[in-house]
Amino acid sequence: MSRPQPAPRDRFRKFYELATRWADNDIYGHANNVVYYAWFDTVVNRFLIEFGGLRPGLDPVVGYVVTSGCDYFSPVSYPEPIELGLRIERLGSKSVSWEIGVFTQGAEQSCATGRFTHAFVDRSSGRSADIPPAIREALESLSS
Repeated sequence: MSRPQPAPRDRFRKFYELATRWADNDIYGHANNVVYYAWFDTVVNRFLIEFGGLRPGLDPVVGYVVTSGCDYFSPVSYPEPIELGLRIERLGSKSVSWEIGVFTQGAEQSCATGRFTHAFVDRSSGRSADIPPAIREALESLSS
């Protein structure tokens, strides 16, 4: 089995800058793996709010994370600023699979590359639902 490789910066369509925090570092002096997943949630939801009109807590259809993973290549530590790149791996009628690249400022290769899948669900019934039109439009803009 071949080991995954860092992702190149030019693979991603949209970037968000984030400041690392003192609390992100673990006893080994780098950002703990659980922190990366918080970064992923932050940038994906920021994108959905800014470009898809997501209204957390109000929308009748929501995206649930149904699978996730991350490959780590080099550590990130506070106070290092980072840039997270977003890209759509797969866009279906009821789900979207994201890829998120974690980059130190100006780096051409990712320090980590994460992925997760949102399955869209009607909040009141708990049943699978189509991706809402405004969110689909935002996702299509990121995947084209």
